[in-house]
Amino acid sequence: MKKNHKIRALFLCTGNSCRSQMAEGLCRHFWNTIIEPYSAGIEKHGVNLLAVKVMGEIGIDISGQRSKTAEELGSEQFDYVITLCGHASETCPFFPAKTKILHHGFDDPPQLAAGAKSEDEALWHYRRVRDEIKDYVLTLPDIFDTEPPAEGGA
Repeated sequence: MKKNHKIRALFLCTGNSCRSQMAEGLCRHFWNTIIEPYSAGIEKHGVNLLAVKVMGEIGIDISGQRSKTAEELGSEQFDYVITLCGHASETCPFFPAKTKILHHGFDDPPQLAAGAKSEDEALWHYRRVRDEIKDYVLTLPDIFDTEPPAEGGA
């Protein structure tokens, strides 16, 4: 990472309701001084209330974040775009050549919890994916150090 430069990272998933929202909140919590995190979706589905709940359990409040599409970010420039699901990876919008696109897929908690018989059972899926995303987010400074954005080409 360059000194005096916050890495601008966009977390992208299908609906910007759960996984990308968690990743943005986790990144802001752990790496606020070195990474400027954003999240967006291919579509926008609103911030998932169970995602807000499980993030609150670990002391991270994402209730003020809003669901948005990548297009709504306009001309924002990113050093990295990290797709968090296969759909986002396959339909990732175009970004300037200097943007490095990474993929690290995670299961979709709402889909996993669809057949849950109780909120507690549903929350188990959200907690598992939250913890997997947290483990990944904790590795980002190392990933960014070893995979700097390409100059003039992807």
